[in-house]
Amino acid sequence: MHPGLRVAAAYAWRLLVVGALVYTAFKVLGRFELVAVAVFLGLVVTALLRPLADQLERLVPRSLAVAVALIGSIVVVLGLLALVGSVAAAEAGRLVGEFRGGVGRISRWLEQPPFRIRRGTLQGLHERISTFVSTHRGALISRAVSGANRAVEVLTGAALALFCSVFFIYGGDRMWLWFHAQLPETARSAWDRAARAAWSTFAGYTRGIIIVAASNATMVGIALFLLRVPLALPLTVLVFFATFIPLIGAPIALAVATVVALAGRGPVIAAAVLVLIVVIGQIEGHVLHPLVMSWAVRLHPVVVAISVIAGSLVAGVVGAIVAVPMVSVVWSVVRTLRAGP
Repeated sequence: MHPGLRVAAAYAWRLLVVGALVYTAFKVLGRFELVAVAVFLGLVVTALLRPLADQLERLVPRSLAVAVALIGSIVVVLGLLALVGSVAAAEAGRLVGEFRGGVGRISRWLEQPPFRIRRGTLQGLHERISTFVSTHRGALISRAVSGANRAVEVLTGAALALFCSVFFIYGGDRMWLWFHAQLPETARSAWDRAARAAWSTFAGYTRGIIIVAASNATMVGIALFLLRVPLALPLTVLVFFATFIPLIGAPIALAVATVVALAGRGPVIAAAVLVLIVVIGQIEGHVLHPLVMSWAVRLHPVVVAISVIAGSLVAGVVGAIVAVPMVSVVWSVVRTLRAGP
């Protein structure tokens, strides 16, 4: 047998074993998705609030510092959500009228060159949508009920994440020392180096993506307010959270803003928002990410894109959010272990 074929076969069966282990791990995590997501969110909260709690510990006891950091952040987040809800409710009546006029403007715009869509086609599409909604009303109601069940799961996961983050912030280092003491002595050094590299990368990515998301949301919010796009504040918050999905999140959120601008302000303002998508994407890809993320995450854009798509195929939106930090942590651990002690 040719030596190259033997080497290829040896690599092949080992890759199959590794692939089977990875698949099994993902299946197990899929069965405990709520727990895995809650622990991940707890680690995110810990990466963000642990430095604040460490600073507050200089003035007050550790337990009080953790409580102030957590309760203060919860108040800020809930206050922001309440502000967004009040703004959306205040603009609801005016927005309905603008959308009715905007739908007519969009229809007339589609009837003109270069689209030249016949009016009967648009009316038939509207009638088919109305018929579909009336026919599948029961299915839509059942989906809404299942959405309510999903909301209960989300609240449960949020409570578990908050519970985990309390103990991670208060004594995460002691948890790691206990786990480290259970390992064989020969493996402790490698595990310690890998864990420190993993946490440094994860914490750096978390803080960096918060800075990038806040910068994106600030630029988008200012532009939408200047263009007088309806629901500018809710759309700004949407851009902030969408930025957590690298490469594709912010463009999708800005596409939603473009549709709102088209219906509420007309095609000229919608075109301006469309140009904003390109500008924000260039700033995020060539300025913010290299400046903010390069010291924590060193991944090629192709690797980031593949990771996001693969994560979304495996676990939907959650997978798309988790994929890049997971790949970053794995690559950081590999580089650290290769470098040696």
